Amino acid sequence: MKLRRSTRPASGGGSAAPWRWAVAGALVGALLTLLLAAPARWLGALLAHASEGAVQLLETDGSVWNGSARLLLTGGEGSRDRLALPGRIHWQLAPGLGALRASLRADCCTPAPIVLRAAPRLGGAHIDVQPSHSVWPASLLTGLGTPFNTLQLHGELQLNTQPLAIEIAQWRLRLDGQASLEARHISARVSTLPALGDYRVDITGGATTTLRLSTLQGPLLLEGTGQWDGGRLRFSGEADAAKGMEAPLANLLNILGVRRGNKVMLNIG
Repeated sequence: MKLRRSTRPASGGGSAAPWRWAVAGALVGALLTLLLAAPARWLGALLAHASEGAVQLLETDGSVWNGSARLLLTGGEGSRDRLALPGRIHWQLAPGLGALRASLRADCCTPAPIVLRAAPRLGGAHIDVQPSHSVWPASLLTGLGTPFNTLQLHGELQLNTQPLAIEIAQWRLRLDGQASLEARHISARVSTLPALGDYRVDITGGATTTLRLSTLQGPLLLEGTGQWDGGRLRFSGEADAAKGMEAPLANLLNILGVRRGNKVMLNIG
């Protein structure tokens, strides 16, 4: 008698695959839920780690995608210099096709939200920043440590950006576009003068980003040029006192750099 081999699947084999798909679907769903509900403190931890403690988010509220916090700047790990931005900052992140759209608003400083679009690249990212205008307190720089913690600057910083592109590759940064930073009504703790002046830094992107510092008005005269090659800033300039203001500015000029005659040389990098 010849036996025939059965072609029926083993008992339970037909139901195993649906169960596996159900478990996989549940895991994916749980992961998506976790990501969508990720608390804002996760973003704070990531930012603190990436900046080595120089930029921190305190009293976070909401999620990674839609949240708010207080912004704190410090001199980095181990530094005692720190200063918090007045009010809170608010952000909204919206993932899209191959990119992330971000909107940032600060209670104190942004008349309209700053909007950018970030797209990942191999070994980095490409970020497009829409034209924006914002006004920040100059005292915020104190949190960055030397020399700002000594100068104790007051006044306002007006940041204006034209269409600006930021390319990050292999931990190097390149700018394309233009931006300007105006320091208005600046005063310092180390000077007896009620105001030092108004100043402007013009930033022009390209293969090498260039910076130009100029004085708009005031008794303290500053000028210079610099270059940012993506990994290092090089700047050379000079500081001087307007005629008749040498005595009240002497202490400040000694702090800023090395004297060469009546002028002080400003060098970074």
